[in-house]
Amino acid sequence: MNDPKTPKQRPVAAGDVPPRRKPSVYPASFSERVAGREKRQLGEAFGLTNFGVNLTTLKPGAESALRHRHAKQDEFVYVLEGEPTLVTDGGETVLGPGMCVGFPAAGEAHHLINRSDSDVVLLEIGDRTAGDAAEFPDDDLKAVQTASGGWKFTHKDGRDY
Repeated sequence: MNDPKTPKQRPVAAGDVPPRRKPSVYPASFSERVAGREKRQLGEAFGLTNFGVNLTTLKPGAESALRHRHAKQDEFVYVLEGEPTLVTDGGETVLGPGMCVGFPAAGEAHHLINRSDSDVVLLEIGDRTAGDAAEFPDDDLKAVQTASGGWKFTHKDGRDY
């Protein structure tokens, strides 16, 4: 059966998966911080729905995300190339190729920053538990997952962006 809506289940070169069209879902006032980030949604290429897999490149100075924690979703990051700085509630740690780190739901707020002069390449894996929310301790921002799986961003006091 060849359903045109069903992705092909054959191997692909990860670099051949096109980058995500919209570089950031954050409100415009925050999107500049992730402007040097490129995500290739590998899981989407195969129609995966229970978890996401991204091949993410961070240019020098770029952040992987705003520092955040998810209420329901777990995240895992594996460093393929470069030396990103992991920033958590507990401080900063420089990572290198072959290192990995996981973030259980409702755990430490975290993000990665590329403070080096070379690109950083990461494999990001996260589940897609419905009804998630995200907290951003360093920014006037909160996010709630919509019924369609997207994100609604507001100020911490509930005002829309």
